[in-house]
Amino acid sequence: MNDEDGDTGSKAPERSTPDPSATPESVEPENVADPAAPEPDEEASASEASMEQPSADDAPTTQLNLGDLGERSEEQAPDAPLWVEPPANEDVTQVIPAIPPGPVPGPTQAYTTPADEPTVVAPAAAAQVPPQPEPEPSAPAEPSTESTTRAPWMKIAAVTGGVIALIGVAYAADLAVSSGNLPRGVTVAGVDVGGSSREEAEATLQAQVGPRVDQPLTVTAGDVSTQLVPSAAGLGVDWEATLDRADSQPLNPFTRLTSFFTTDEIGVVSTRDEAVLASAVDGLRGETDRASREGTVVFEGATPVPVDPSTGQNLNGEGAEAALTEKWAFGRTVELPVDVVSVTVTKEGVQRALDEVAAPAASADLVVTGRDGKVATAARQQIGSIVGFEPDGNGGLKPTYNIEAATGILAPQLVSTEIVPKDATITLDGGSPTVVPAVVGDLVQWPKTLETLPELLRGNGSHTTAAVYGPIPPALTTEAAQALGVKEVIGEFTTGGFSAASGTNIRLAASEINGALIKPGDTFSLNGYTGPRGTAQGYVESGIINNGRPDTAVGGGVSQVATTLYNAAYFAGMEDVAHTEHSYYISRYPEAREATVFEGAIDLQFRNTAKTGVMIQAIGGASDLTIRFWGTKSVDVDSITGNRTKPTEPDTVTLPVGDHCIASSGAPGFTASDTRVISDHASGQEISRDTRTVRYDPVPIVKCEPPAAAPKPDERTPAASPAPSTPAESPKPTTPKPNSNDGE
Repeated sequence: MNDEDGDTGSKAPERSTPDPSATPESVEPENVADPAAPEPDEEASASEASMEQPSADDAPTTQLNLGDLGERSEEQAPDAPLWVEPPANEDVTQVIPAIPPGPVPGPTQAYTTPADEPTVVAPAAAAQVPPQPEPEPSAPAEPSTESTTRAPWMKIAAVTGGVIALIGVAYAADLAVSSGNLPRGVTVAGVDVGGSSREEAEATLQAQVGPRVDQPLTVTAGDVSTQLVPSAAGLGVDWEATLDRADSQPLNPFTRLTSFFTTDEIGVVSTRDEAVLASAVDGLRGETDRASREGTVVFEGATPVPVDPSTGQNLNGEGAEAALTEKWAFGRTVELPVDVVSVTVTKEGVQRALDEVAAPAASADLVVTGRDGKVATAARQQIGSIVGFEPDGNGGLKPTYNIEAATGILAPQLVSTEIVPKDATITLDGGSPTVVPAVVGDLVQWPKTLETLPELLRGNGSHTTAAVYGPIPPALTTEAAQALGVKEVIGEFTTGGFSAASGTNIRLAASEINGALIKPGDTFSLNGYTGPRGTAQGYVESGIINNGRPDTAVGGGVSQVATTLYNAAYFAGMEDVAHTEHSYYISRYPEAREATVFEGAIDLQFRNTAKTGVMIQAIGGASDLTIRFWGTKSVDVDSITGNRTKPTEPDTVTLPVGDHCIASSGAPGFTASDTRVISDHASGQEISRDTRTVRYDPVPIVKCEPPAAAPKPDERTPAASPAPSTPAESPKPTTPKPNSNDGE
């Protein structure tokens, strides 16, 4: 009986119907215990019954699976025979193989009927089985530990082995089928090409991924979104290298199994034109980059307005190029990295500055009271030009106060209450120098007046304060002017012979330098002192020398002021700092002792090396100019002019008749020199001797002629006529020299 039924033998075991195709040799009972040896009489009875019954081939039989009989219950004695009770009312012959005595060694097997073993044939229901004697009660047999332990594990082992074998077969089949294809689950830029051949995969990718290179791609940088076209940015796909990224078929069975449920994205291998890509990324900066904005407070009229802080960002060029190269082929938005430019001011800091500084400052006009009931007012609408803010480094704002701006608004309103300082002057009224005393000023001290401005503007009430006045000494005091020693003429020079137009410019320039004081050690500049000399200043167009030819320009004639001033300084003993002679000699000036000027290019400068001051007196007449230097005479100056040497003849220049052609007879060029000898005025002892050599260019002969008339067609030289043996002469152009424009 089967021990799994838990029965004590009251029921007969159920029959099992084996596979009809199974032969008796292939069926073996499972776990069949050794039955007790049959009695001799029973054997004889069985033999007789066998002879009386038809053979197994002649009558229908039912084969039983004796595996169900191979185990005894715990209550059945080990030596008790296994009994099979035939089913009731079944008119069939049951063939039950004889069970040999003794235990069956080895694993349980399907039952087979050996040819040499007898077959026990059970009669049909009509045959009565003799009753068996009741077995004597005995202690129940203990089940075999080896049998009960081995049986379940042997089943598990058998099932496991079968499963493993099945997996092995499936693995081999899968490997064989996928050989030569890309691994299962491989995707490229989101396109599944797993299991495809290399050629199929490339065709699929070119069809689905390829068009993306010419489609606009959305990119984001921080909170900015824009677009670019990958191909225009120098990007493309290397299909061979992309497919090379896919590994060969994996041999690991677990990897092959998981490939049914997972994907392996390998991306694309992009080609890139470095210069084009860098240019495309830089082209995005106009949209992606922005400067940071610190929080602050501004004034719109009299209303303070908070400005919230805003971080800035700069596109990370290298990171953007890498991101585009790696992700463009997916056709999805690509996020580009940015470098954030942080701010230091917080919104709370802005609000605090608004409440504590800006709002009170704009609550009332700023008023400064002066003398005689005068007041200066900066209206509330102007407070924004005075009060500002800057980060304090701790998240807040520090107020700033523009004292200069406040002074610019307030000071003009109190000018009438001030006494302006005046320098001492020296006049020549009566023919001799006289010192006009200086005036000490009394002006509003604006820095001191506004030093309490921060506290003044923090209040919500009146913003009124009193002006603070203070004395301002003149630049040249009376005592300093008297100490200059301006008392006598120490050098002078006169020139003449200028035209009316030149005279206008000469007198204007002379008036500008008249009364100029040169303190000991100071350097005087003619261009610096007069400033611009244009029509706005009253100068007119007059004659100049341009490249050796007469011409006209605004300010012409001022070179005569330069020559006269140079000679006056020469004889006053001033130190020559910078001067330039004319390129062409002008007969009304001394040789090698004259000067020209040109605004912005050529200047006349000299230094006062005396211990006393010098005042310039310039007197412009109708046809002459005199310049005197007043001071204290300490030196005597002599001039020695050398002989002319190295003469050069002038060239002839022919120009078309017109406004810019002024005929000239020309003049030869030559080299001249001048030696200045300076002696001590008191002792007569020579202090210095300097020689200056000057080369003057010849003044060209200028002819103004009408242009030659073009020959008529019938007067032209026939083509067959011989050409002239020598070309016709043309006017020789003059080459301008560095300082050839003697324009003034």
